[in-house]
Amino acid sequence: MDMGTYFKAIFLLLIFLIPDAVIAQIEVCANCKVTSIANAINIADSGDTILIQSGYYREHELLIEKPLKLIGVDAPIIDGEKSGSVIRVLSDSVHISGLAIRNVDVSHTEEFAGIHLYESDHFQVKDNVLENMFFGILIERSDYGEITGNKISGESKEDFNAGNGIHGWYSSHLTISDNYIRDLRDGIYLEFVDHSFISGNRSIENLRYGLHFMFSNYDDYEDNEFIDNGAGVAVMFSKFINMRRNTFYKNWGTASFGLLLKEIYDAEIEDNIFEENTVGINIEGSTRVNYRRNDLIGNGWAVKIAGGCYTNIFSENNFSFNSFDLSYNSKINDNKFEGNYWSAYVGYDLDKDGIGDTPYRPVKLFSYIANRTPESIVLLRSLFIDILNFSEKVSPVFTPVDLIDELPKMERIK
Repeated sequence: MDMGTYFKAIFLLLIFLIPDAVIAQIEVCANCKVTSIANAINIADSGDTILIQSGYYREHELLIEKPLKLIGVDAPIIDGEKSGSVIRVLSDSVHISGLAIRNVDVSHTEEFAGIHLYESDHFQVKDNVLENMFFGILIERSDYGEITGNKISGESKEDFNAGNGIHGWYSSHLTISDNYIRDLRDGIYLEFVDHSFISGNRSIENLRYGLHFMFSNYDDYEDNEFIDNGAGVAVMFSKFINMRRNTFYKNWGTASFGLLLKEIYDAEIEDNIFEENTVGINIEGSTRVNYRRNDLIGNGWAVKIAGGCYTNIFSENNFSFNSFDLSYNSKINDNKFEGNYWSAYVGYDLDKDGIGDTPYRPVKLFSYIANRTPESIVLLRSLFIDILNFSEKVSPVFTPVDLIDELPKMERIK
């Protein structure tokens, strides 16, 4: 071996060995040499691990400005005593797990949080319990982070003094998965958050939305549950969105919906369940959205389409036992409905190919009337309304002539 190769080998060996040699563990407990988390953070070097043993720690505004791991052992409780935020992170490569964080201060001028990350890339926040939060986990200008397996709850009863469970702003490449969030303003709120993956979260009984995101592009939302929130999910001013296998259930109220799409472009809405919502899907000004294999069951309105919605395709969806399958407020239609199952369809299938021999017209005249005069809903089951709907079906005047499903399925699509 020549000298150049020898020194190169030594150099590479040092790169791999030295970091492990200098990384230390600092233990925090009532009987340890270090008894406070703040002190442990102050004396730690970059890359150290702080093990926080089970116990009760009254600490707040813990500031992390270097790469560290904070790991709770047997769920130590950190009580912020309603004095600002509990943990603030201003460094890359920070890991926080296994902590029980409580009592964040409520403010109308500042966004206090259980864990607040600012310009922190490659972070991990995992398996923590955050109770009595204003904001739970607040992420600002931070990329390539994981927020996984946390339980976040609040106690506010009105929007004006409640924050969000997981709040992301101007960030990208986030993974938000398997969190349980309840009793906040919005369960998850994302603004200017791109290229992110939101999966397996359960967001229930929040005051406003289970999930709310705006100006956030190229994101995937899969296998989440949004149950009994003020409204389910609001998606606004975003493009290239994929929403698959989510459940929108019992988001019920005078202005509630399972999913609101406003100014959305180039999205895929597939294999979701919309059940017992006031409105299953409420669509405004959204274009080139594909709705496939969704189940819309027992909603007031399955789908409401307002103006400015073009080149959308509804195919292989199940419209089952909704009060209204479709509401449409324009006589012009550029959207396609094909191969859906409609429980209200009463056509026949003489050739037994599973497709109705006559087209189905899903927009009823009464849904048009109820949109403009909500008080008329009391007439929903009357014979007079049945006659109105039949006359509009025979000779459309108020509803789009070409808004029909030419290939309605005879049986529910599995």
